[in-house]
Amino acid sequence: MSDRAMEILLGNLLRLGVILAGLVVLLGGILELRHHGGDIVHYSVFQAEPWPLRSVGSVWQGVLEGRPYAFIQLGLLLLIFTPILRVALSALLFARQRDGVFTLVTLLVLSILLYSLSH
Repeated sequence: MSDRAMEILLGNLLRLGVILAGLVVLLGGILELRHHGGDIVHYSVFQAEPWPLRSVGSVWQGVLEGRPYAFIQLGLLLLIFTPILRVALSALLFARQRDGVFTLVTLLVLSILLYSLSH
């Protein structure tokens, strides 16, 4: 695969990830307005939904239940994972080109990203 083809593929991946994340967040916002758009807000009382959800499983469960905040959080997770997926795909493409230095550097960056998410 040529360098130009790699750039186009990785650029399209980022574009698709951002658009998909934005659409999921927008859907969550629309659902939130549909469910609570007419509610009167009492600023003296703070009562939050179970937000933020603490695991990917709980986000997915909230999406399956149709909870608006879960859709918003899923969109944010998609936005976070888009560049991580780009780095992982870059490592695969560099390995396919048999470029050892770039493959190792990209895998190092990927491991740092994944480590930072887990802590």
